[in-house]
Amino acid sequence: MASRVLDATSFYSGIPFSSPEVSYTTPLVFEEVKHIKKSQGAVEVLVDTGRLRIVEPERRFTESTLRTAEETGDYQSLSEGDVSVIALCLQIGGELVTDDFAVSNVAKHMGLKVLPVMTAGAKEKKWSYFCSGCEKTFTKESVCPVCGNRLQRRPRTSKAP
Repeated sequence: MASRVLDATSFYSGIPFSSPEVSYTTPLVFEEVKHIKKSQGAVEVLVDTGRLRIVEPERRFTESTLRTAEETGDYQSLSEGDVSVIALCLQIGGELVTDDFAVSNVAKHMGLKVLPVMTAGAKEKKWSYFCSGCEKTFTKESVCPVCGNRLQRRPRTSKAP
């Protein structure tokens, strides 16, 4: 069985607390979720018993994740913690447990297996950005250089850049 890498949504849904399997996460995600069931010390018990391993991903895997996020158009939607769990999953060849659509999309584009928690999961998409004012389309999110409006995101079609 492949190693499971957990993002924050996995902890909020209780996945690591109901499974005897060893799971992985990153220090950034651990900091985000360590308050869960704090009065019972539940997250610390997972670490102390070896059921949760906290691993910092190597830089090259983080850089690869950031490049893919730029290509798919999900870069702006990802937190540092999101990037770290995708990178760790890539590094250890694991399965990513998440309900976050941007995380799922980037991971799938990288060839990673994604296990949704409470949703049907996200389908792979690449995004383009468009200006509702002048109707121009762009590949990166920003402000329209023509009229200054904030760009909106939509799934990329075959004719969009």
